[in-house]
Amino acid sequence: MYGETEYGIYNYGQDGPSDEEIKPFIPELMKYLPLYYNRKLGIMSNVQDSISEEVGRVNYFNEDMLEQTFVKSATWGLDIWEKDLGIETDISKTYEARREAITAKLRGSGTVTDQMLKNTALSFTNAEIEVIENYDDYSFVIKFVGIKGIPPNMPDFIEMVENIKPAHLDYSIEYILSWWDNIKHLTWNQANTYTWNEIHEY
Repeated sequence: MYGETEYGIYNYGQDGPSDEEIKPFIPELMKYLPLYYNRKLGIMSNVQDSISEEVGRVNYFNEDMLEQTFVKSATWGLDIWEKDLGIETDISKTYEARREAITAKLRGSGTVTDQMLKNTALSFTNAEIEVIENYDDYSFVIKFVGIKGIPPNMPDFIEMVENIKPAHLDYSIEYILSWWDNIKHLTWNQANTYTWNEIHEY
């Protein structure tokens, strides 16, 4: 509805799809006409070409609209998903990062369980975790076991954990990193070919 969308929340401004994008959706309308129209009658051909292009645009936008109803294919419709789920729209993030946040939010509805946290971690980081519960001090540990080093998209994952965990529970996060005994066989020259992050994940 006019006036409901804040200025600047869309990632890219454009007038519409290009001719190349529309081309696969343009039908051949001349074949539906009687044969005597197919004798290269210029006027009728031009009329049908013009109509075909407009039908192609309609087909394109129908397909594009359908894609916005699925998180995995949504683009300009991501802000609608975010608004419905209470996620702040940040157009500086990639489509993939925004989709991960939406998917995790959808998976994270309901009572918080170990499995919910595991599903959330998979959505954001594509890594498996273990959840260790410490009942005595009202806390739990999220331990990444399916990946070495610090997984990508951790700030969004942490924000999601803060949103779905019970307020009275504290938590910590553990990562798998290499320790000195694992790399002590490397010479300095060999070690110099790696960054510190690569050494951590060696």
